[in-house]
Amino acid sequence: MKKSFRSFAALAVSATVLSPLSSYAQVSAAPATAIAPANAPAYNTNVSVQPTHSGHCGVFETCNGITKIGYGKGDFVIHLNAVGVITNNTSSKTSVGGRVTSNNQVMPELAVNYFVTDNLAFELIATSTHHKIRAKGTAAGNVNVGKGWILPPTLTAQWHFLPHHRFNPYVGVGLTVAFWHNTKPGGGIIKKIDLETTVGPSFNVGFDYQVVGNWFVNVDAKQMLLNQRAHLNDAPNRIDARTSLHPTVVAGGIAYRF
Repeated sequence: MKKSFRSFAALAVSATVLSPLSSYAQVSAAPATAIAPANAPAYNTNVSVQPTHSGHCGVFETCNGITKIGYGKGDFVIHLNAVGVITNNTSSKTSVGGRVTSNNQVMPELAVNYFVTDNLAFELIATSTHHKIRAKGTAAGNVNVGKGWILPPTLTAQWHFLPHHRFNPYVGVGLTVAFWHNTKPGGGIIKKIDLETTVGPSFNVGFDYQVVGNWFVNVDAKQMLLNQRAHLNDAPNRIDARTSLHPTVVAGGIAYRF
């Protein structure tokens, strides 16, 4: 009996001592793939994810996937330009000899464009410039004929060569109708001045460049062919005059697409 008790006690002590060694042996026997190699790359757990665009784009922003590049079908564009009007006066005469001239002028210009297709757009410009008119070399010498404002609305069909590009050159052809208003005779022998409305073709060349967002810069030139007739005073002292104004209109400014 005592011998059996001693055998049981010895077995219990052996189990207690060998239990940790058994756990260690299980860990040591684990597959090698469970332990990361010493040269394994370290992963950065602090990576920041860039948020996707909310869909809103500021007036002075160019946003990928939102801002359209260049012009295209359906675009409506407003131009605000500074325009210089150069009156060429290529040929001129009066019923009392000499020739008629008018001065150059610079004024602001408003223009609107609508794109019927990606390439074809129609433009309407509106500005009004003030001009002084003089007659030189007449029987009465050099005469101050008068002054007035001219309003030459011009409708132009334009062909744009590079739709959907930032740089977009174009050419066009159109029609100009020139109205005079707020005219005033020069005084002296000129008591009355009547300037006829005149109509003529115009030819156009220019380009747009997209700067940021829907904002563009515009450079434009038009050559208008206008033959102007004027009647001074009443009979029997009436003087008739004509001049080929043929103004060259050069403009530059900004544009915004809607």
